[in-house]
Amino acid sequence: MLLRHALLLFPVIITSAAFAADTAQTPLETVIVTATRQATDGASLGQAWVDLDADAVEAVDAQHSNQLFNRVSGAWVSRGNGQESLISLRSPVLTGAGACGAFFTAEDGINLRAPGFCNVNQLFDANLLQAGGVEVVKGPANAVYGSNAMHGVVNVLTKSAAQTAQSVGFQVGSRDFARTRLSLKTGGLALNAHGTSYGGYQASSGYDQQKASLRFDGTQGDWSITGVISASNLNQDTAGYIQDGKGAYKSDTARRVNRNPDAYRDASSMRAHLKLERDLGQHTLRITPYLRSNEMEFLQHYLPWQSREMNEHSSVGVQASLRGDRTWGGYVTGIDIDTTDGKLKEDQAEGFSPNQPAGIHYDYRVDAKNVAVFAQVDINLADQLSLQAGLRSERTDYDYVTKATAGSVCAPEASNCRFFRPDNRSDDFSDLSSNLALVWSAGAHHYYLRTAMGFRAPQATELYRLQSGQRVADIDSEEAQSVDIGWRYSTPTFSSDLSVYTISKDNVIFQDRNRQNVSGASTAHQGIDIDLRWSLSDSLNATLNASIADHSYDSDITLLGSSGSIKGNTIDTAPRHFGSARLTKSLSVYDRQATIEVEATWVDKYYLDPNNQHEYPGHELVNLRGSWDAADRLRATLTLTNLLDTGYAERADFGFGNYRYFVGEPRSAVLGVYFTF
Repeated sequence: MLLRHALLLFPVIITSAAFAADTAQTPLETVIVTATRQATDGASLGQAWVDLDADAVEAVDAQHSNQLFNRVSGAWVSRGNGQESLISLRSPVLTGAGACGAFFTAEDGINLRAPGFCNVNQLFDANLLQAGGVEVVKGPANAVYGSNAMHGVVNVLTKSAAQTAQSVGFQVGSRDFARTRLSLKTGGLALNAHGTSYGGYQASSGYDQQKASLRFDGTQGDWSITGVISASNLNQDTAGYIQDGKGAYKSDTARRVNRNPDAYRDASSMRAHLKLERDLGQHTLRITPYLRSNEMEFLQHYLPWQSREMNEHSSVGVQASLRGDRTWGGYVTGIDIDTTDGKLKEDQAEGFSPNQPAGIHYDYRVDAKNVAVFAQVDINLADQLSLQAGLRSERTDYDYVTKATAGSVCAPEASNCRFFRPDNRSDDFSDLSSNLALVWSAGAHHYYLRTAMGFRAPQATELYRLQSGQRVADIDSEEAQSVDIGWRYSTPTFSSDLSVYTISKDNVIFQDRNRQNVSGASTAHQGIDIDLRWSLSDSLNATLNASIADHSYDSDITLLGSSGSIKGNTIDTAPRHFGSARLTKSLSVYDRQATIEVEATWVDKYYLDPNNQHEYPGHELVNLRGSWDAADRLRATLTLTNLLDTGYAERADFGFGNYRYFVGEPRSAVLGVYFTF
């Protein structure tokens, strides 16, 4: 199937290459900082990446992160209710045990949440709306990143004073959407902040959210200094899935229903870091100490017994590296240290059954330490040929203490108690990651061949929030091995980025039919990512971002919810292809600059269960964005999403004997005005 799709695309690729051959041969340079923690020419990087610069972020003006990541081939951020999301990056949309932590989400290269304390929704902690750029690196990352960077890295760059234009903006939109944003700067100090309120589409839903980023760039003697403080707060009334039969998302009445009117999510986060950098002869020393704090409370509305979870963690850490340039190339080596104090409590107001009783289910503390050393080199083998390689060694230690009595939570007469608290214990995991790439540059053409290995240490919840009498989670770190082949081409009027990949994952953590956390599964992932851009004229641009992939179970296992072995089955929530295409037109309206963008996005059909017995048919959406410089200091914007008012599901699954749909919202309009001063 994958080969057939590739063959169908072959004429498109050949036509694009032929078109490119007739264009000017001056390449456009894009600098990427995420792959190696230093400014690197993206064209010569032996790894697949996508860069969304500050202008692209501004143009999207996203109300939700998935609207921004529609522009990243191979990435599908599935929109949940409110600000919730699930990430897919060269992977299925991962849910359940083993899902959290497959992606390294960061701000200025520092993990948004501590290693071992991930949350699938953690993208809502970052100030994406006012980012200085968002860089996505695909597949197992280079050695500068460790645990969780198996399928890739999403790095949100804060906006510097040089990138910040002083402005205030106001937006209003459908279903009581309102947002205020403010950008201020003085000298090297920049503040970017916004607050949003939304009434929601489904009954008893909506959210209030505030985010702010304060950044300083300057010098002190021989040191260059960058200091950042970021904070976010979310108060959300959550609407869960609907389950009124197959295809319920097509009914306007059914999709307005909120089966969980008491559901909520309150989350806050704060991060601070100070990057200190100076030259030492032919070397550059960088030291970045940081602080991190996260708190979250929410109702687990997706479970029939409606338990409540409260989690928090605080971290202190440092990243230190030494970079050098030599006649043969360059290198970066360093050490990362992260120490975290985490807590989790889960309780239930009313008993659901003897196996899901009222009261405290879990109440524990975990102290964690993560230490890693790494080295990454770039060696010039010839004028147009380079070798890029890296190695990382990392150790994660957990010290777990239960505040509630260890053992079963249920009364002795319970037949199969859902909740079990393990005894106090310590666990440690040692892991290696590596990468090796050959890059050949020939004018505007760049080719690379890369192999890499990444890992994901078990998360604290997988180790200590156990079920069904499991006393110890005997699980190990997941591992991913990948091979990439890529081609890049860039001129002022055309660019292409094509990559073919295969990823094999081993020791995959999952929940078996006994609801116990185990490891040992294998999955296989292969695909093609396609990014094309044409400047059709001085005022008209076209872009295409698409992914064709196959994700399958590759071991003889029986998952919770499966009726038997699922080896060879397609992983649920893994569409064969998805992507977006855009036409952007610049024009003059009353002698003032204006821009109109038409965007089409699509998601192919996908299975809803590991048995491949239930299916979602996929959907296509059309969006429209417009911007007009109405006066010297006044800009107006209009965003229309789901322009054709298509009934669709943002995500679907099959659970507890029902089709379950996370509702896609109908046509929405948002009007904005911005004053620059």
